[in-house]
Amino acid sequence: MPVVDTSAWIEWLQDSPLGRTLAPYFANPTDCIVPTIVQLELAKWMTREVSEDASDQVIAFTKTCDVVPLDTHVALRAAELSQTHKLATADAIVYATTLHRHSEVVTCDAHFKDLEGVIYHPKGQGR
Repeated sequence: MPVVDTSAWIEWLQDSPLGRTLAPYFANPTDCIVPTIVQLELAKWMTREVSEDASDQVIAFTKTCDVVPLDTHVALRAAELSQTHKLATADAIVYATTLHRHSEVVTCDAHFKDLEGVIYHPKGQGR
């Protein structure tokens, strides 16, 4: 069961060519891990780019996934990963959640591409 990063969610929500390539990760929400930081990022993006109602619908959908809250263990691991891999806070939390759940992260963000346990789909793919 993969952790799906915000970048992959946004591509899927936009129904971009890459988003259509990523669609299988969203086919069964119970097979998708969503860190709460991803919910935060999605809510911000959807409200800004679409509407508050659309944001509410997307967050309701994420709640059908395996939502993983930020706890002390993940936060401390994220702090370590942030320093080690020069990741922004949200990205470090996503990656720490991935490692905590012994999973892989699906992402379109290049700064993850060389890390272990990453399924990287570069933007522009699927065209």
